[in-house]
Amino acid sequence: GDYSQAITYYSQAIEQNPYVAAYYGNRSFAHIKTESFGYALSDASKALQLDKNYIKAYYRRASANMALGKFKVALKDFESVVKVRPNDKDARAKFNECKKIVQMQAFQKAIAVEENHKSVADSIDLASMSIEDDYQGPRFEDGGVTLKFVTDLMKTFKEQKKLHRKYAYQILVEIKNFFIKQPSLVDITVPKGEKFTVCGDIHGQFYDLLNIFELNGLPSESNPYLFNGDFVDRGSFSVECVVVLFCFKLLYPNHFFMARGNHESVTMNQMYGFEGEVKSKYTSQMADLFTEIFNWLPLAHCINNKILVMHGGLFKEDNVTLDDLRKIDRNRQPPESGLMCELLWSDPQPMPGRAESKRGVGTMFGPDITSKFLQRNNLEYIIRSHEVKPEGYEVMHDGKCITVFSAPNYCDTMGNQGAFLTITGDDLTPKFTSFDSVPHPNVKPMAYANSLFGMF
Repeated sequence: GDYSQAITYYSQAIEQNPYVAAYYGNRSFAHIKTESFGYALSDASKALQLDKNYIKAYYRRASANMALGKFKVALKDFESVVKVRPNDKDARAKFNECKKIVQMQAFQKAIAVEENHKSVADSIDLASMSIEDDYQGPRFEDGGVTLKFVTDLMKTFKEQKKLHRKYAYQILVEIKNFFIKQPSLVDITVPKGEKFTVCGDIHGQFYDLLNIFELNGLPSESNPYLFNGDFVDRGSFSVECVVVLFCFKLLYPNHFFMARGNHESVTMNQMYGFEGEVKSKYTSQMADLFTEIFNWLPLAHCINNKILVMHGGLFKEDNVTLDDLRKIDRNRQPPESGLMCELLWSDPQPMPGRAESKRGVGTMFGPDITSKFLQRNNLEYIIRSHEVKPEGYEVMHDGKCITVFSAPNYCDTMGNQGAFLTITGDDLTPKFTSFDSVPHPNVKPMAYANSLFGMF
C-alpha cells in the first residue's frame, strides 16, 4: 500500500535493468494509485514497447486514460486485449462497460444540443414535493437554512440518515443562484486580529470533516473558513460533505468560502463515485443539478491582496495576472488546457522551470515560476491543495508555495495525516494543525465508483 515507496523501488529496478516490461507495468499501477496519470500512461506505453503481449499494460493505460476522461482512447486498449484474449470474460466485461460509457457520452452530447442546455435548477418544482408525516429529519425554520438546521443536519448525517429530498433540492437551487453571482476570483478581507482557516481536499470523508469542526470550531462570522476544492469523490459520504458545506455557505455567505477542485467535474464524478452516490441516495436529476452548481464554483480566492489560493497551481504561461483570472468564463466543464485547467490540475516541483505534468493535465512548476508570479502580482505566497502529504501539508519554494490536504488516511489506505492552516489578518504567517483520521461507518471508499474503475 505504500505506492510512493513502490515507485522508488521500481525506478531503481529499471535503472538496473530497463528491459523488463513488468517493472514499468507495476510502476504504472503505483502511479495510478497516486493519481499521476501522465506518468502512468508513459510507463504503460513503455511496457508495451518492450512486450506488446503484456496484457496488464493495456489495462493500466486504459485505466489512466479513463481517469483523464479519455474513454474513447481507453476503449482501444480494451479492444486490443479482447482481440488477444477473445475468451477472457473479464476483458470482455471491461470492454463492454467502457463501450457503454462512450455511447452514453455521445448520447448525452446529442441531447444537450437538442435541449439547448435547459437548466435543471429551473425545471425543479419544489412546491410539488411533499414531506411525509413520518419524516423525522431536520426541517427548515423560517423557510431556510439556520444554525439549528445545520447542526441537526450534521447529527442526522452522522447517524447515516437522510435529509428529505425537498430540503436537499431547495439548498441546491439556492446555492446555485448564489454562486452564479460570484466572480471567478473572489477577494477575501481578513480584519486585523481575526483568524481565518484554510482546508484542503475533503473527498467525501464526512466523519473527518466533522472532526475538523471539533478541533477548530464550527464555521461562524467570527470563525471563517475556506474549503479549497475536492469536496467529493473517493470517500463514500460525499453527499453529506458537500451539502453541509453548502449550508454553511448559505448561512455565512461572507465568512465561508468554497473553491472548485478538479473533482468537481462530470468525468471525475462518473469515475470516482460521486455521481453513483447521488443517484443511490437521491436521483440522477440531482446529480445533474450538482454538475450545474460545480460549474459556477469560484476558481480561486485572494486573501488580503497577498495570498492567492487555488486547488491545483500555477500556469504554463508567464505574465498571468490576477485580472486574467477574474476574466475566466468558468461556467463549463474544465478544459484540457488553459488557465482554468491549470488552476485545477497543476502541481509544484522542487526543480526550477516547468515540466510535463505527472497527471497528464496541467503543468509542473518550479520555485522560480512561483517567485516570478508572486512578484508580478504583488503577492506573498500561494496556498494550494490537490496532493496527499504525509503530515497533511507541505511548504515548498522557499515558503512561497504551501500545500494543504485535509483528508487523513486518504481512501482508508494512504496512512497520511490531514491538516488545516490558520492565519490572522495582521499576521499572514500560516500555522498548521495536523490530525489523524477518525473511525467511520463500514462503507468503503469508492463504494459508489464506476464498476469498471474498480476492476484495476
